[in-house]
Amino acid sequence: MELRFTKEQEELQRAVRHFAETEVAQAVPGMERSDEFPSALVNRMGQLGFMGIPIPKQWGGAGGDFISYIIAINELSKVSAAAGVILSVHTSVGTFPIWYYGTDVQRDKYVRRLASGEWLGAFALTEPHAGSDAASIRTSAERRGDHYILNGAKVFITNAGAAQVYITFAVTDPDKGAGGITAFIIESGNEGLHIGKKEKKMGLHGSNTCELIFEQMKVPAARRLGGEGEGFAIAKASLDGGRIGIGAQALGIAQAALRLLEGRFMKDSGGKRKGKLPPYYVQLAELAAKAEAARLLVYRAAYLRQEGRSCTKESSMAKMFASDTAVEAAGAAVRLLGTQGWIREQPAERMFRDAKVTQIYEGTNEIHRIVISGQLFK
Repeated sequence: MELRFTKEQEELQRAVRHFAETEVAQAVPGMERSDEFPSALVNRMGQLGFMGIPIPKQWGGAGGDFISYIIAINELSKVSAAAGVILSVHTSVGTFPIWYYGTDVQRDKYVRRLASGEWLGAFALTEPHAGSDAASIRTSAERRGDHYILNGAKVFITNAGAAQVYITFAVTDPDKGAGGITAFIIESGNEGLHIGKKEKKMGLHGSNTCELIFEQMKVPAARRLGGEGEGFAIAKASLDGGRIGIGAQALGIAQAALRLLEGRFMKDSGGKRKGKLPPYYVQLAELAAKAEAARLLVYRAAYLRQEGRSCTKESSMAKMFASDTAVEAAGAAVRLLGTQGWIREQPAERMFRDAKVTQIYEGTNEIHRIVISGQLFK
């Protein structure tokens, strides 16, 4: 069976590719130098309808499907992995949780603004002592009448400081473990919310990664997402989709690195191959096969997600394999391009720095191997 996009998906792909190769490409050097969040670029993405691709038009979105959204992340990430992850986090774990688990009142207030690009979304789960083991978070939420009081801290929050909406998780019943975690919709202007330090990262320059601090933060009960104790299930379901997005981001990096190598080798050979193939052609062939396998895994997982079918195993496979391939392909580009590969602000060097984190966030690849094996033998 051949993987083929619909006419509408192909049209979107061309539109995002044109935007990435023109407007995003122009912004990349500045993002690399300043590490400032590209607000103007994100606003432009909203104007073009990219910030709400899979959300119905009546709720402010573009009325597309999940695969179209994954295509957009993939195309953006070929030019800027930072732009790709901004869109991925905003949609998969910043907007979808409200769309799927929110009330009509919450959807009307938040989804419309998020899908149109007026507001930016973020996802606040990770804590200093609770990364891969999300069930061990300690941020507390105490019910007091018609509101909750939240205290605690989150770390490594993508889009923090630029977002207007944070899907946040806190413990409402510490005796129930994962079953005592509840989800909340936090607004950026919420009294008691403080944006902590912005992390200085190896890669993804332009994508904010900050600490969040909650200090006696009062949150109306009307902004609870789902029921008490349903937060962990909401987080897990949201992360399945998020991992496919990161898989698409990693795939974009791998494809861009391969394109860089192909262009260089064709230039060196004058477009002709004579006699015995040099060793790097063999490496290129192996990387091309892995990139194609990653593409099939990513879009297979996206298809299952779009059809509403279970995709925990498939999303973990896609994220794990695509990110490993991205690191290998970007590493090969740095190595094989010689001095042009390791000079700062050259494409290969940036791709290598950007690729590494895809093996770490949205669940480390070691955790995904555990998830996959658990799915195989359960």
